[in-house]
Amino acid sequence: MTTGTDLDPEWAEPKLFSALLKPHRALSHKAFLVLMGFLGTISFAAGLGFWMLGAWPVFGFFGLDLLAIYIAFKVVFARGRASEEISMTISELRVRRTSPRGQVVEWVLNPLWVRLEKIVHAEFGIEHLYLVSSGRRVSIASYLGAEEKASFANALTAALEAARRGPVVQA
Repeated sequence: MTTGTDLDPEWAEPKLFSALLKPHRALSHKAFLVLMGFLGTISFAAGLGFWMLGAWPVFGFFGLDLLAIYIAFKVVFARGRASEEISMTISELRVRRTSPRGQVVEWVLNPLWVRLEKIVHAEFGIEHLYLVSSGRRVSIASYLGAEEKASFANALTAALEAARRGPVVQA
């Protein structure tokens, strides 16, 4: 079944808020390769020094720490594929969360009944943000730092207030 919003863009509700949140990444792939090359060179040189001193078993341990660093960065890169998309029109607030493995979970809430709950630490600022509606509590913006969460919360609160005021009718 098609609706007016599918057929004609002028019938589509305007977006009051839209955000795509992704986790911070430590390095780009190119910087990762440079870092691994640098660490590999240092590890090989140090291992070679131990080999020449007659402590050849130590050479293999330098490879193990390099492997551990490689695995740690690969885990970080895999988690970097996660995302959270939050969009709001006058009639719906949609939270779409994609896991690092590509699994998608989506919540659709009525913005008229949603309130934004903030968990604030006296010293560190906003620690957690939740959308609360009809007994459901959805955590949002977990990838952001405290200052970013404060800015995000202000923008989302303004959008929720705009949704509660309703559409602007032009004569």
